[in-house]
Amino acid sequence: MHHFNIHIQSFHQVREFVSLAMVQPFDVLVGNDKQQINGKSFMGMFSLDYARPVRVSVRCSDEEFSRFRTAASRFLV
Repeated sequence: MHHFNIHIQSFHQVREFVSLAMVQPFDVLVGNDKQQINGKSFMGMFSLDYARPVRVSVRCSDEEFSRFRTAASRFLV
């Protein structure tokens, strides 16, 4: 399992992150210690509290992780 933290600050950024997550061939989980949601779900992503960074967790190859993390680099903390 690979992880990285992101910080989202607007509706537009939620929409952009979900679009990135949706094209990944693996599950994308986003959340904190208490809650994890499907990062490919607009409704799920809107339910998170973005006052603090959230953790992205994926189970994929190192190469896939590197590509996804690079694509999501504008959100990295």
